[in-house]
Amino acid sequence: MPHLPSSSSNRAAHRGFDHFNDLDDPQTRQHGKAATTLLAHLTLEEKISLLHQFAPPIERLGLAAFHTGTEALHGMAWLGTATTYPQPVGLAAAWDQELLTRIGDAVATEVRAQHAKDPRVSLNVWAPVVNSLRHPLWGRNEEGYSEDPLLTGDCAIAYARGLTGRSGNGSAFWKTVPTLKHFLAYNNEVDRAVTSSDMRARVLHEYEFPAFSRPLAEGVIGAVMPSYNLVNGRPNHVAHGLLDTLRSWSTAPIAVVSDAAAPTNVVNLERYYPDAPASHAAMLEAGIDSFTDNDANAAPTLKAVRAALDSGTLDLRHVDQAVFRMLYLRSLTGEFVDNQHVAHHYQGAADPYAGITADAIDAPESRALAREAAAKSLVLLKNNGVFPLSDTTRVAVVGPLATATLHDWYSGTPPYLSTIGEAFTERYGTEQVIVDSGADRVAIYSPSSGRYLHVHNDGTLTASAQSGAEAETFELTDWGHGTTTLRAQSSGKLLQGGWIVSASADRVGGWVAQETFALHTHTDATVSLLHIGSGKWLRTQTGSQLVSGDSSDLAHAERFELDLLSSGIERVIAAAQQADVTIAAVGNDPHILGRETEDRPDLALPRSARALWRTVRAHSATAALTIVSSYPYALRSIADESDALVWSSHAGQEQGRGIVDVLSGDVEPQGRLAQEWVHDETCVPHILDYDIVSSSGTYWYNECEPDFEFGHGLSYTSVEYSALTLNEGAAETIPETTHHAAPVHASVTVRNTGERVAHEVVALYAALDFAAHPLGSPAPLRRLAGYTRVTLQPGQERTVTVPLFREAFEVWDVRGERLHVHPGTYRVWAGTSRRSLMEALWEVDSSLEYAPSPLLGVALRMDQFDAHHHIVHRDADRTGANCVAVAAGHSSGYVEFTNVDARSVKSISLDLARDTLGQVGDVSVSLHGAGDGSTVGAAHILGQVSGTAASVASDKYSWTETTLPVDLAALETALVREPLSTLRVTLHGNIRVRSITFS
Repeated sequence: MPHLPSSSSNRAAHRGFDHFNDLDDPQTRQHGKAATTLLAHLTLEEKISLLHQFAPPIERLGLAAFHTGTEALHGMAWLGTATTYPQPVGLAAAWDQELLTRIGDAVATEVRAQHAKDPRVSLNVWAPVVNSLRHPLWGRNEEGYSEDPLLTGDCAIAYARGLTGRSGNGSAFWKTVPTLKHFLAYNNEVDRAVTSSDMRARVLHEYEFPAFSRPLAEGVIGAVMPSYNLVNGRPNHVAHGLLDTLRSWSTAPIAVVSDAAAPTNVVNLERYYPDAPASHAAMLEAGIDSFTDNDANAAPTLKAVRAALDSGTLDLRHVDQAVFRMLYLRSLTGEFVDNQHVAHHYQGAADPYAGITADAIDAPESRALAREAAAKSLVLLKNNGVFPLSDTTRVAVVGPLATATLHDWYSGTPPYLSTIGEAFTERYGTEQVIVDSGADRVAIYSPSSGRYLHVHNDGTLTASAQSGAEAETFELTDWGHGTTTLRAQSSGKLLQGGWIVSASADRVGGWVAQETFALHTHTDATVSLLHIGSGKWLRTQTGSQLVSGDSSDLAHAERFELDLLSSGIERVIAAAQQADVTIAAVGNDPHILGRETEDRPDLALPRSARALWRTVRAHSATAALTIVSSYPYALRSIADESDALVWSSHAGQEQGRGIVDVLSGDVEPQGRLAQEWVHDETCVPHILDYDIVSSSGTYWYNECEPDFEFGHGLSYTSVEYSALTLNEGAAETIPETTHHAAPVHASVTVRNTGERVAHEVVALYAALDFAAHPLGSPAPLRRLAGYTRVTLQPGQERTVTVPLFREAFEVWDVRGERLHVHPGTYRVWAGTSRRSLMEALWEVDSSLEYAPSPLLGVALRMDQFDAHHHIVHRDADRTGANCVAVAAGHSSGYVEFTNVDARSVKSISLDLARDTLGQVGDVSVSLHGAGDGSTVGAAHILGQVSGTAASVASDKYSWTETTLPVDLAALETALVREPLSTLRVTLHGNIRVRSITFS
């Protein structure tokens, strides 16, 4: 059976080290020759040593030590001080690709600067993340750009272009080498290393692939990282067919680097191979080039590869291929330009970035860029005349995000932080601004010691204060679902757990957060504190009076008494009553209740945030809500209650100033949502349901009325649209994979009818009306078709041209296994979002394409169906072919192929398998007439076969080719009686079907 897609392997073959001379680009040939020359000088042991993330130096060849991966998602991370920019989900909301390119270039400069300080810092950066934000509960939502794959691809291209430094200098060398993450279909943290994302062909080609294929085709990507999960039952790290397809999108060699510990997962968690030699051989054959495993300890990886070679499981050419691609990646950075063995290949070229020094970190222009990005990424969701604020407005800014600017797991260490409260005070002065966190302030009494908790100068926490006057004051912040933090007011430090508790953390952080606690209130109103990170209850030690987390039993926990010293709600009421406008600043902490390894529990604002908002709403003359978060919320009535509503991602070191720049009117609001805000949880499918077609997932298919739709965002002026026209491309521009040309651009007239400057995102959305056409699956309700930015002075009118995405007009043809522009009527909307009233129609008329497809002489891949019910994809072998099976929890299911013609079919052959459990299953094949989606019309059974026999062995399953005779006379009679144009293949029990052939 062919791989998915079937033609990928041949297209990818020339990406290897022995075929680079066939490529047109002279710079690609240059780097390829250098890598090939070095490869030829390496011994076998040296080659193997280069396969681990931490590659040792090879001094005789002038090769320095090297490792893959410097984190650079929205700034250089984990390497000390670095400029921090808005999270990617915020950067996408700017809809400004030129801005992303400038940020990418600035980040790459800081990576180069750190590399100048420490050559061990890798110039291979692990960014950008291009997983489309399919589901708002995904814990890593903050790392992606958009739920639209085309906008995601644009953002990735722009950021990566900056990371490479190739935005105009024409150099053969890259400032850094970007790595796309994470391939493929990865949007859940729950059981992420063992769950399989079920990918029907349409979802794969229309939704999942474009975010990866477009940056790779643009030539700004040097590496890709597979994701932890499986796709259709096969781990992505051994998915030969998918990795071949990925490489087919680039004209240059692409390195594939594993995710951390993923090689071990293939054996220990996914149990796909029995041992490391077998799994490592499979990964190298599939196209993995570098193993990120066991941290800096390369020995287990090298041992497994050596064993695979010795046993004959692994061919040396796959090792050579991997080493070549890693050397090619290193050549891109200019690492080998002075290497005596290969310098001649560079024809005297010099690395243009070699002059970047350590003092390039935290440059003034980077600070200015961070502030610009924070302002441009802010989205004004609602505004009843509240903003911009006047210079005389008295402002109260309250809530946990009023006094804190937070950063996430992949953030760097900012040189400073600007909070919203501080920025308002800078802008308006202390007499006009009141700032309060809204948190309760408490003293904590330890009954077992008869003392209050006290924080010493070194952060040590003891029960040693004899009176409340000597006690430490703690600010208690509730982040939702029983998760709290306690900050000592004397030092500003958060309590940090472990065996000995101390007030020593500036912020919540770490792979496992050590700064969060759960409060258990007993019936007598005493409170026990659970350190969430360790699962231990706190108690006061006898003698030392140190507070420690060392009890697993609530019965042995200290029962503290919390004395309320200052009510946060009362302070909020007082602040609101003194202000003209009260701004409640709420949201999430990126390390709590939604992050890598942890999906969000729900879509609601935390209970404490809702309580704060109700207080602000009840006691304020004007109440505005500012949400700072890594993801959307379902706001329900809050959206209607607010006088104004603003959203920002965690926007980096200049977050406060950027937000205040916009709310004060010093900068015009320019952000637009790149992810829809749904009304409630009923509007999204289960997080593990990746079939957005059948589950109505994402704004493409979701018919629920959202609180704020994709593309929404207000300005301080108004813009009118008129004269929308679509322009088709010339015939010679039609891609070979399509039947018809898509429009290549649109023209629309926009006019600023307000009194302030407009920074308008002119967006186009397209939808194909499928209602009249005999297809088995619906088309998207709307897709982003193109966009551009335009600046208009008050009263100014301009006609703008908007380039269009061909992909927005294409659907996957399951029979032809290709993308094509389907005939029909397309509706195209122009405006900030689909609600805009400007609409045009575009017709593709080809009635011949609706003729039923003859089945005679055809072989159908079962994974290329039009519709399904209780069916999942599974791996037909360990490399690339897929089959279908009944979904877990169901006894039967079916797939359907619509608009087929079964006349003259005399026999049917089915490729069947059963797994090692040996359970019985069977398959029936039938023709059906039109129905209403839940029922079918007349049916005609073509045949049924048992799946108990199995005779043809593959590398994982045993397959058998089973033939069913067809009663041709009865079939012809049935077709005369009623049109039967839907083929249904029904599976019962434990059986898999790979293909069906008609003769």
